[in-house]
Amino acid sequence: MTTENPLTTLYKEADGSKISTDIYLPQSNASSPRKYPVVIDIHGGAFMLGHSRMVSIPQVNDCLDRGWIVLVPNHRLCPGVNLLDGPMRDIRDLLAWIHNGHLDTFLKDHGPYQADLDNVAAFGTSSGGHLALSLGFDVPVPVKAILSLYGAVNFSNPLWSKPIPHVAAKLPQNLSAEFLNRIYDEIPIPTDSSVSLEGQTESGASKGPDFSKARDAFAFTQIAGGTVPSVIYPQSQSTDPGFDLVDPARNVSAGFPPTYIVHGQADTMVPIDLSRDFLGTLKGAGVECGMTEVPGEEHTFAAMMKVGSQTWWLQREGFDFLEKIIGKGPN
Repeated sequence: MTTENPLTTLYKEADGSKISTDIYLPQSNASSPRKYPVVIDIHGGAFMLGHSRMVSIPQVNDCLDRGWIVLVPNHRLCPGVNLLDGPMRDIRDLLAWIHNGHLDTFLKDHGPYQADLDNVAAFGTSSGGHLALSLGFDVPVPVKAILSLYGAVNFSNPLWSKPIPHVAAKLPQNLSAEFLNRIYDEIPIPTDSSVSLEGQTESGASKGPDFSKARDAFAFTQIAGGTVPSVIYPQSQSTDPGFDLVDPARNVSAGFPPTYIVHGQADTMVPIDLSRDFLGTLKGAGVECGMTEVPGEEHTFAAMMKVGSQTWWLQREGFDFLEKIIGKGPN
């Protein structure tokens, strides 16, 4: 197996949506099954874009070198389903799927691998960072550690409703409401889109969004207009409970898993102050935590960074934090 050709299996079906996860296995020369830490790697895309093949393969390889089994799941995409009932529910169901023994059942046919259920961690970029954090609360067994790379938190902060002019400048002028709203007609709810927030396509190439597709046009229109939180979770517009059920920043307690944050100092899409404030919330609750600020980096830098660069080594501090908590896999 290579990172170009991971194993894939369904972990869930919901209202006609077949939801899969890719599985990457570290090298093993063992003659009998051995337990390996498991890391869930969740793609970004503003909860509306992307799929499991749109993650940083160098990051996956780094995890494999540490002896971890890596799961990269798909999830249903907003706005045809809301954040809580769609992406968060799906990723939480993946964690339950692992703990209920289904990953081990799948692995029996693929080598000497067993999941170390005492050492399951999660990380993700952008919206994937939020979904990784959502595995730290309101779940029967939280993950043991979390890494959020420029993750979406603090949804009630005014920064989330601030328009982003450089994104708006890319939008065509003739996008009608009728065209944009076609996204609500997609049944079953899709679990993949043709382009990610980072600009990656299915082939892994990097290019801009295709505004002839309603999903691309809708997502970038919301990002440009500062309306993402209200679109992905319309329930937040009511005064009670608002964002209480979906915002990690409102669900931190002393029992929250150890958490590390990596964020670019030049991020204009999820401003770094959101992560700085979240770090303060973690510290205030006594949670083991840390943060690396990456100089000069915009949002989505993980998709474009070069192995060996300063950015590479800085973001890798987050994975060193995970390793400190969950350990390495067996040699």
